[in-house]
Amino acid sequence: MHRAMRVLAGALLASPIAARADTSSLETVVVTGAAWQEPRSKVHVEADKAREQVNAVNTEDMLKQLPSIVVRKRHYGDTQDPIATRTSGVGASARSLIYVDGILVSSPIGNNNTTASPHFGIAAPEEVRSIDVLYGPFRAEYAGNSIGAVVDITTAMPERFEMYGDALGAVQPFAQYGTDDTFGTWQLAGGVGDRDGALAWHLSANHLDSTGQPLAYVTLARPKDQSTAGMPVTGAFGDVNRTGAPIAVLGAGGIEHQVQDTDTLKLTYDLPDAMQLSYLASVFHQDDDAQAQTYLRDADGNAVYAGSVNIGGYNYNILAPSFSNNVYDWEQTHLAQALALRSEAGDLRWEVVATGYAYLTDDQRVPTTALPDAAKGGAGTINRLQGTGWYTLDAKAAWQTAKDNTLSFGLHRDAETFSQSKFLTDDWRSRGPGALSAKAQGRTATNAVWVEDEWSFAPQLTAILGGRFEDWRAYDGLNFSAAPPLDVRQPELSGDYFSPKASLAWRPKDGWMFSASYGSAWRMPTVTELYQAVTTGSQLSVPDPDLSPEHANSYELAATRSQDKGYLRLSLFHEDISNALVSQLGSLGGSVVSFVQNVPRVGTWGVELAGDWNDVLVDGLELGGSMTFADGRTLKDPVLPAAEGKRLPQLPRLRASLVATYRPDDRLAVTLAARYSDRAYGTIDNTDTVSQTFQGFGNYLVLDTRVQYRLNGNWSAAAGVDNLNNDKYFLFHPFPQRTFVMEVHYAQ
Repeated sequence: MHRAMRVLAGALLASPIAARADTSSLETVVVTGAAWQEPRSKVHVEADKAREQVNAVNTEDMLKQLPSIVVRKRHYGDTQDPIATRTSGVGASARSLIYVDGILVSSPIGNNNTTASPHFGIAAPEEVRSIDVLYGPFRAEYAGNSIGAVVDITTAMPERFEMYGDALGAVQPFAQYGTDDTFGTWQLAGGVGDRDGALAWHLSANHLDSTGQPLAYVTLARPKDQSTAGMPVTGAFGDVNRTGAPIAVLGAGGIEHQVQDTDTLKLTYDLPDAMQLSYLASVFHQDDDAQAQTYLRDADGNAVYAGSVNIGGYNYNILAPSFSNNVYDWEQTHLAQALALRSEAGDLRWEVVATGYAYLTDDQRVPTTALPDAAKGGAGTINRLQGTGWYTLDAKAAWQTAKDNTLSFGLHRDAETFSQSKFLTDDWRSRGPGALSAKAQGRTATNAVWVEDEWSFAPQLTAILGGRFEDWRAYDGLNFSAAPPLDVRQPELSGDYFSPKASLAWRPKDGWMFSASYGSAWRMPTVTELYQAVTTGSQLSVPDPDLSPEHANSYELAATRSQDKGYLRLSLFHEDISNALVSQLGSLGGSVVSFVQNVPRVGTWGVELAGDWNDVLVDGLELGGSMTFADGRTLKDPVLPAAEGKRLPQLPRLRASLVATYRPDDRLAVTLAARYSDRAYGTIDNTDTVSQTFQGFGNYLVLDTRVQYRLNGNWSAAAGVDNLNNDKYFLFHPFPQRTFVMEVHYAQ
């Protein structure tokens, strides 16, 4: 933790600042159960309620019961945890925007569930005040990445002296194939803050130590013909892969031990004329050590990791990377910052905000020789992302020109830098980088101006019209590889795009609202989509550095009934995307390989039912939940005609959640929650017919429980179980099984 604190102190003195406006102070806030003012579908959750109902080890856990939102979190402390929305799967991370106190934490450098995953780590659950989710690209303030959803996470500043401490532990017994072990997590968190006149400050620290279940299984396709060749071994498990072909499961990999520290400093200073200056700096540091486990044993009982082996009369050749690619050491230090000046006085409210996210250190070390010797060291690679990051700048205002009219407008700039270098090294555990083996880099930037007018032109009618004009550019693209050889400067791209927005709300009487919304959105290609390198045989190339933006036209009709005790909302939605950016099979260099392409047209329609109600049947019982049906299809795809009419990847037809919380008094809260999803496909042509296997996307029903008891005004304790019914399912990776969680919290 002391390393992160030194970086944080240095940031206060020297680090550059960059990026995006905190929208929470300038927008209408919709509180569950209160009068509904926002005509576009939105959910607001108070953090105290989320912490009461959810075993929130990490901040993203607080999202998992929200309508149409799925967090692909593979274990506690996972840093590859994108969200899925009602029209996009977990592999489309660029179709959602996630902010923490105005800092963009959804990674704009890619569109995947690995290096482009959100960086939730800069906000600890104890720091969160509220979470707002806006569905669809219906607000001019946001870029085209809002196609799926916008998630705004806000934290609070103290009005008096306050402090808190939190201790949490979790235990997961896990059994699958030859892995039968117990994995654990513990976390300590604390914070202190105060206000002295115009100055308020808050300092917090969070330390997590977690070991998760395997993230991968080492498998080989079973040969067509039997053979007596190879050393006889035992311990393998027979199964089928996601296309139904027989495989041998040889072992497990990606068993991560993560140690994470997050340290955050927040400052605000009240100026005359209702102005406020604020600054935030947060440092996230992680050491991630991943191991592999072999199930194979020779005749003497020795572990086998590589070589020619015979399993049940079939000969398999196990290459060194089969296991060693699942072993790595990953060190990260990331810095997030925000500087803002805002005014809340009078009819004109405004703010100017700069935020930034920087990869100060990001090294992943992987062995290239065979285990078990590779565990001690030897040849390997170092994958380095230092220099990667992004910033945004925003100036915006909301001007109430009349009692029934509010004009909002703003200027925006964001810029992204991707820098990835891969080096050879003599010792992957301890030596520095050697020869450069591969490099990829590039930049993107967007300048935008937007305006939105909200007009209540009749007592029961409100219209919102807006538009967003964007000037986008991609440049400084470079791809290098030593073997296979590649050294090319990529062409620059640029374009101007306009996105109109419109919403109409009718409130015929108290508690009722009917609304219609339309939004156009341009989602620009990310750096890693533009400059992806694909190997075909002995050749390496970048298949399409001239990708076009994907263009979405989204529509929604909604009916909402709100009262003091809760709300119920029914939404019909439709989304049509042209030039969708999707990874699919295509011809390249005489071979058929998978790479990101512009698919001419995909479409999704669906219905969402969501609600939350207090004092159901008996006083103190709250019921909330949602059900979403979505039918997403590839409508036109001449490159891969087999995909036409097939379901979109990673998008299940049906998802549902139900949360029941009973509060017999103001001290005790007992929650039982359920999350359901039917199966999805991982490929655009739906050839992965088997879902409940490694790399498949299976259906699941998961029950979670939590009991929280407030001992007094300062102390509380909680215990819960995630995946109470121990559903063993796959979302590409094997997901956690039954996990027990306990927590003690102190607040003053």
